[in-house]
Amino acid sequence: MVYAGLRLKTGDEVITGTQDHFSQHESIRFACEKAGANMRKFSLYSDPSKVTIDEITKNLVAAIRPETRVVGTTWVHSGTGVKLPIRALADVIAKVNRGRGADDRILFVVDGAHGFGVVDENVADLGCDFFCAGTHKWMFAPRGTGIIWARAESWAHLRPTIPSFDSWPRWDAWMEGKVSSSPVTALDITPGGFQAFEHQWAMVSAFKFHEAIGRSRVEKRIEELNSHCKGQLASIPKVRIITPLNPTLSAGITCFEVTGMKAEDVGKKLAERKIGAGPSPYIPSYLRFAPGLINTIEDVDRGVQAVREIAS
Repeated sequence: MVYAGLRLKTGDEVITGTQDHFSQHESIRFACEKAGANMRKFSLYSDPSKVTIDEITKNLVAAIRPETRVVGTTWVHSGTGVKLPIRALADVIAKVNRGRGADDRILFVVDGAHGFGVVDENVADLGCDFFCAGTHKWMFAPRGTGIIWARAESWAHLRPTIPSFDSWPRWDAWMEGKVSSSPVTALDITPGGFQAFEHQWAMVSAFKFHEAIGRSRVEKRIEELNSHCKGQLASIPKVRIITPLNPTLSAGITCFEVTGMKAEDVGKKLAERKIGAGPSPYIPSYLRFAPGLINTIEDVDRGVQAVREIAS
């Protein structure tokens, strides 16, 4: 809904990382095709296991051109487990924008999947213009639920895509046979229609559940489990850890590979042992463990032991 609503013009450019997800890449492509704008991919890092904040920010600086109007990226890459330094990237974009006019400023769109519900950060402090995240993963809300957050002034950069039942100024204008001239707000971007309201009510319970535990405790527990997972996997001779060991650049996903074996084949062997670690839908494809709040250290050890047996 964000990319489809962007007020892009012919010749404008949207850039995104090669490591980003299918959903982001295709949403950008669709939007650019409609507007006559251009999409360009660039690599944020070369080796995920050795990535640094300096490497990521320098690659973004090098990728930005005068025609760049939007930067789209992902908080935690589900193909490598790398957690991007969103605040640092936002600072790079803010510096560029200080030398641009209001019509030429770059918008920063973040896919917050695999960071939201894992990392102890306020979305409003990340520095992005738009933040999108499904809530069925780490938040434990029902499938098909999610959020779009934006700064109050950022909504004006979008055109509504789906008629909203929540925007009374537009509804009232329609009733009078007019077109509303009201500024675009979050209510205009919220899709209308008859929703699965039980799922939205369940979202409230999911958020309250996390609030009751506390974001700091959630982050520390997930960090503890994944650090333990990476440490144990690293002790297996034929296993290579893809995800950074540093928690500053990783979160709840641990990607790895077994030397000489395809990720798909290892995934099948793990499934036979009732261990969930399927290959990631990327090229290259890696195996992924994602220890979270529902897991224990014993769960992690059981998964690692299965990998040890398969790799031996």
